[in-house]
Amino acid sequence: MEISEKKEPENNNNISQTSTLDSSSTTDIIDKESEERQARELKAGLHPLKNKFIFWYTRRTPGVRTQTSYEDNIKKIVEFSTVEGFWVCYCHLARPSLLPSPTDLHLFKEGIRPLWEDSANCNGGKWIIRFKKVVSGRFWEDLVLALVGDQLDYSDDICGAVLSIRYNEDILSVWNRNASDRQGVMALRDSIKRHLKLPHSYVMDYKPHDASLRDNSSYRNTWLRG
Repeated sequence: MEISEKKEPENNNNISQTSTLDSSSTTDIIDKESEERQARELKAGLHPLKNKFIFWYTRRTPGVRTQTSYEDNIKKIVEFSTVEGFWVCYCHLARPSLLPSPTDLHLFKEGIRPLWEDSANCNGGKWIIRFKKVVSGRFWEDLVLALVGDQLDYSDDICGAVLSIRYNEDILSVWNRNASDRQGVMALRDSIKRHLKLPHSYVMDYKPHDASLRDNSSYRNTWLRG
């Protein structure tokens, strides 16, 4: 109450500048840590990936989704940052055909939780593809390899991918940071289609995470079809 209205614009500018500096500093720290990690792995004779990844697993429970209940069900399986580490992890993971319904298998970059509300995800969305259960495992593996190998376009905008095991079908989704960047969203769609060699009969849907938060649904009422 003691701060006059005349000083508010100046304070807001300072806050904005401070936020920008903090964001830039955080990015610099992350980049430096990544460079140091890759240098250590190269020295050890390993083949470092551009990003460090984490596999997560969710066993869904009946009832309405809340952030607390959903987050409690997410279990971290394993993390890796090298080609060698990936294959050790991946070879020991259960195949999608062996997973019970309904469950989710998540592959996300380090520091990003597989939640709509995560700061890296909250302004983004996801491309959604539905598969028959007999073929979902192959497409999931192709998607994982493309993601880990940094092969998809706009890869810096990608947060992770999810395989959702359901009773009658399986659903793959690729999450990105910025739902308002239409060019990036469409380029990501085209890249996914190309790397998965997706048949023309398959339809991809896009849904922003804020829409998922509003209707409490991951896959219904999609925003864009391509």
